[in-house]
Amino acid sequence: MPTIEAIKAGKTIALANKETLVTAGSIIMSLAKENGVRIIPVDSEHSAIFQCLNGADQKEIKKIILTASGGPFFGKTKEELKQVTVSQALKHPNWSMGSKITIDSATLMNKGLEFIEAMHLFEVEPDQIDILVHRESIIHSMVEFCDHSVIAQLSVPDMTLPIQYAVHYPKRNPAVIKELDLTQISTLTFFKPDMETFTALPLAIRAAKEGTTACAVLNGANEEAVSLFLKEEIGFLQIAQLVQRAVTDHKIVPNPSIEDVLHADRWARDYVLNHK
Repeated sequence: MPTIEAIKAGKTIALANKETLVTAGSIIMSLAKENGVRIIPVDSEHSAIFQCLNGADQKEIKKIILTASGGPFFGKTKEELKQVTVSQALKHPNWSMGSKITIDSATLMNKGLEFIEAMHLFEVEPDQIDILVHRESIIHSMVEFCDHSVIAQLSVPDMTLPIQYAVHYPKRNPAVIKELDLTQISTLTFFKPDMETFTALPLAIRAAKEGTTACAVLNGANEEAVSLFLKEEIGFLQIAQLVQRAVTDHKIVPNPSIEDVLHADRWARDYVLNHK
């Protein structure tokens, strides 16, 4: 894996994908510690958390609050989601992204993957991570500390900023994005995610708690299921259903090696293709 080789070479990592830590987070973070390598997140939510922490003592962290846009189907029922088309699922309200991550945002799996990523990046337990739906996508995430103070990172939704921050860290360079004008926004809203309708999210949290190879299976199965949906071979709700079956049927491997992780990934992909 390129990330492992970069760590072994002692390079500072600007991590721009979730999958590395989702599938092999314990292995990657342990290796980074052994080699004295710092991992700077590029994902907007994790960049926000990284900035909010700003070197804070681990013991001072009460919880991390990941924000989610809620995707294009916020407020929809399961019955309404049965008829969702690919074109509808690809219409994200706030971000312009690739097809796969846009579908993940629609199912809320993206937030589940970010939950796992945050757990490894910031060395927190699953019960120290909360998720809030924040429709405006202005607050990119927050950290609550032991004294109940909450620090948040705000900006217009533009990936240029977290990329710039990671590349130039620890310096901050002049802005390349539009200035945030809070008077134009007026209201910031927050909601609890609908775990009953968007079952991919609690499934990802379950995998995070199980650890081992469960997260690799979750990720691999989801990638294949999303691909099938984009090709219109399965329905929208079947994405989470297929992933859930794969995670449930998988025999987890405790303390997995990289080879175990790769095997779990292949197993999950084959499972989805054989059970669609």
